[in-house]
Amino acid sequence: MRCAIYARVSTTDQSCQLQLSELRQYVERRNWQTIDEYIDNGWSGSNGNRPQLARLLSDARTRRFDAVLVWKLDRWGRSVADSIKTIQELTSLGIRFLAVTQNIDTDESNPMSRFLLHIMASFAELERELIRERVAAGLEYARNHGSKSGKAIGRPQRVFRRDVALRLRAEGMSWRAIATKLSVPLSTVRDACAETPVVERPPAVTQTLHLTATA
Repeated sequence: MRCAIYARVSTTDQSCQLQLSELRQYVERRNWQTIDEYIDNGWSGSNGNRPQLARLLSDARTRRFDAVLVWKLDRWGRSVADSIKTIQELTSLGIRFLAVTQNIDTDESNPMSRFLLHIMASFAELERELIRERVAAGLEYARNHGSKSGKAIGRPQRVFRRDVALRLRAEGMSWRAIATKLSVPLSTVRDACAETPVVERPPAVTQTLHLTATA
C-alpha cells in the first residue's frame, strides 16, 4: 500500500521526530511504501491553511497514495468541522485515514473505528476549547495584576537604603563605588538620589600655627 505520512507540531521549538519514528515503524511492519512525508512545523491544529496539509490534500486528489497516516488525531486538526471535512474528502477519494496510536482507521471494513473517529474529533475540539478558556483566564489575571505572567510590568524595583547612599556620597565616595557597595546598578542609585541634595563634607581646614618668638 502506498502511504503518506503527516506530522505536525504547534511551535518551531518542538520536534516531529517522535511522531515520524512511530509512523515509519508502523509502515515498515506492514511492508507498506511511504510515498512522501508532509511535516508542518510551528502550525496550530486549528489553522486549516497549513502548507504541508494543503500539499497533502492536493496530492491526494491525484491519487498519489492510498492511505494517510498520522500519529494522533489532534495532529491532523483540532476542529471537528475541519477534521471531519478533510477526512471525508479522503474517504470519497478512496484513501484511508489512520491515526495509528488510537486505532482509528476509516477502512470500510471497520465501521466501529469510523464511529470512534467522530468521538475522538469531538475530544480534540474540547481540548482546544479548554486551552482557549485557560488563555482567557490568564489574560484576565494579567489585567488585574499588571502583565501576562501576573508579575508587575517592567523590571522589578531595586530596593536599597537611599539614606545610606546619600551618606556615603557625602563622605566622598564615588557613585560607582556606592553602587557596588549596595549591589545596585549605577544608574539606579544615581537616579534615586538625584532629587535629594547631597550635603558634601566641608573641605578640611588646615590650621597654621604661627609661632611668635618671644624675646
